[in-house]
Amino acid sequence: MSFTTYPEHPVLLIDDEEQFLFSAEITLNAAGLKSVVKCQDSRQALALLAQKEFAVVVLDLYMPHVSGKELLPQIIAEYPAIPVIVLTAVNEVETAVECMKAGAFEYLVKPVDDARLVTTIRHAIDILEIRNENDLLKTSLLSEQLRHPEAFAEIITANAAMRGIFKYIEAIAPTPLPVLITGETGVGKELVAKAIHQVSQRQGEFVAVNVAGVDDHLFADTLFGHLAGAFTGADKPRRGLIEQAAGGTLFLDEIGDLNNESQVKLLRLLQEGKYYSLGSDMSKVSDARIVTATHQDLVSMQSHGHFRKDLYYRLQAHRVHLPALRERLDDVPLLIEHYLKKAAQTLNKKQPAAPRELATLLRTYHFPGNVRELEGLIFDAVSRHTAGVLSMSSFREKISPNHAAPEKNIHTPEAELPLINFADRLPTLDEAEQILIDEAMQRAGGNQTIAASLLGLSRRALNNRLRRAKEE
Repeated sequence: MSFTTYPEHPVLLIDDEEQFLFSAEITLNAAGLKSVVKCQDSRQALALLAQKEFAVVVLDLYMPHVSGKELLPQIIAEYPAIPVIVLTAVNEVETAVECMKAGAFEYLVKPVDDARLVTTIRHAIDILEIRNENDLLKTSLLSEQLRHPEAFAEIITANAAMRGIFKYIEAIAPTPLPVLITGETGVGKELVAKAIHQVSQRQGEFVAVNVAGVDDHLFADTLFGHLAGAFTGADKPRRGLIEQAAGGTLFLDEIGDLNNESQVKLLRLLQEGKYYSLGSDMSKVSDARIVTATHQDLVSMQSHGHFRKDLYYRLQAHRVHLPALRERLDDVPLLIEHYLKKAAQTLNKKQPAAPRELATLLRTYHFPGNVRELEGLIFDAVSRHTAGVLSMSSFREKISPNHAAPEKNIHTPEAELPLINFADRLPTLDEAEQILIDEAMQRAGGNQTIAASLLGLSRRALNNRLRRAKEE
């Protein structure tokens, strides 16, 4: 299996002390920072920077030949996008202030605690990646074309909002930071997670797991794996999903259902990049990109103590919210055609022609189950189909009697909205009737049968009311 190097561009360590360079490289490698370049002779530093791109520079201030004080302003001037972390054995406030004024990212005093060194470098990398992401996003939004349209082939849409989401995904996919995907049940969150993995071009696997209802022990065993003898019944060692997703993407679906104990374990993994297999006291480094998804309101869950705030902010380094199907009804005709073809192939039938009014009927429906529900409706209709044009009866049976209200999502207020907002003057019954009829006809695209079903009338009763209105 091929692994993804983190960070993408190396960390440059510039220090005349060989022992520091050696120990710092071991410390960074152990923390998952595998790409490190050492420079013991400060005269070579600028040549190294000119030869290749670096993620972070760690610079000692006091060195022979060319001091860090001389190098710092030159690096900042020539390579302003690269964060520079200054190291010195002298704890002087004035020196620290001078370095920060010159543009240093951070100032650390030797001997540097290993954990602080790793944390500071990781923070600098995160800041750099966010800057790069913003640049990519600007470029993407200004461009009309997707760079990787093949990654989104499974997501059937011509909707402008969805296209904007695809462009955002292209901007964030190359970074290793976590992604949180939100949206109602059935909107296609796993398809989006797969697209993120594909656009990222990570060499490892895409590994998916639904964590809903998983207890803490099973969660730890599933993700981290175990050694033989770790617990009763553990006769053989087991690789966890994190190891299986090495260099790739680990997708955790229904993250809102994760219990508190498991949330702590996941938070530690995200913070430290390390984990322990059950029964082992040797840590392993994870380079799997974490993508999570939920249909729940995690912000509301925090206020009730059901989801950790620190974990939430770790998970949503990047966030993708998918609109419900009723918010992109222009995609309904495309989806009908796609699922008719898919259903016919799956059921080994000739693809039936869809009646012209089918798309109009379906656009009047709220689709609480979203795209997944639409797929089910079409598969059911095709399975019943015998010959000729596809029958509308199965669709009317399921959606006409009761147009289900949309399920509450993360944007729906707690209080139910009224069906009608009244002005200061109440309309008369005749006026209200005409307003309802006009609205139903508009939603039904002028189709009287569909409009009548929306109003709970027979087609004849609606036709009589329309004729009466014309006569008046």
